[in-house]
Amino acid sequence: MGLRLGDKAPNFKAMTSQGEIDFYEYAGDSWVVFFSHPADYTPVCTTELGRTAALNNEFAKRNTKVIALSVDPVDSHHGWIQDINETQGVEVNFPIVADHDRKIAEAYDMIHPNASMTATVRSVFIIAPDKTIKLMITYPASTGRNFMEILRVIDSLQLTANYSVATPADWKDGEDVVVSTAIKTEDIPGKFPKGFREIKPYLRMTPQPNK
Repeated sequence: MGLRLGDKAPNFKAMTSQGEIDFYEYAGDSWVVFFSHPADYTPVCTTELGRTAALNNEFAKRNTKVIALSVDPVDSHHGWIQDINETQGVEVNFPIVADHDRKIAEAYDMIHPNASMTATVRSVFIIAPDKTIKLMITYPASTGRNFMEILRVIDSLQLTANYSVATPADWKDGEDVVVSTAIKTEDIPGKFPKGFREIKPYLRMTPQPNK
């Protein structure tokens, strides 16, 4: 059975473009975005890794580290990184795991036989500081990932980890949020002093509490 939300992210030791790492040690007390690529020197992935590098400051603001994976070897990664830096106008500053035996890909269920028996699919995992998996998305090989959506989800996860709220459809940081249904309406003012709107008894909105 594959991984599910709330499961512990499997730890691993591996060679990467930045040397050998222990995943849990690399993560430390940070959030982590861990994402896989079918292979090195693939065009869509080149743009994705470039975009990730360009958003380095945005991830850092969110106490989030990034790590990528491809089944190709480290030497190939280094050559590919040069191409990414050249074509995307960035400097890739996060590790790319070399998973030549596909053990990490198998632990994270990144190989889907209906897509390919050997190549990893385009998966994304967001992992909390307690090493639990908070989000999993798998894209088809033809569709590049939306990294603004990944940042949006991190904002939502970090907010809802600390407050009894949820984020509505298309929510962006700074917008109103949904009060948890576990909170009685009469108790909302004590928990959310900025006020609230009751649209329906089960749908109560309040300004984002940490803004």
